[in-house]
Amino acid sequence: MTESNELRLLPWSGPDDKPCYLSADTPAGYLSRLADNTEEIQLGLGSELLAHAAEVLADADSNLEELRLLATDLTGALQDALRVATSRGHRLPRA
Repeated sequence: MTESNELRLLPWSGPDDKPCYLSADTPAGYLSRLADNTEEIQLGLGSELLAHAAEVLADADSNLEELRLLATDLTGALQDALRVATSRGHRLPRA
């Protein structure tokens, strides 16, 4: 849970790809719920992309353009997953 004086890293970027943060006291707020839903969608899409990557890589006929597109998509999915992990890590209770 985010402490009331901490900012939550949101799962999307702002202008110039800068991180966006939310200052909220409650995880039940509209933007907090939107961020939670966005994180779930991003992770789900990443899982689907990983399955697609296995198919493309297993196909000996995959061409360079397909592999470049796959690498680009995987890079974006990894960036999203790392942002989610960072955000969730900051919200873990301190021991």
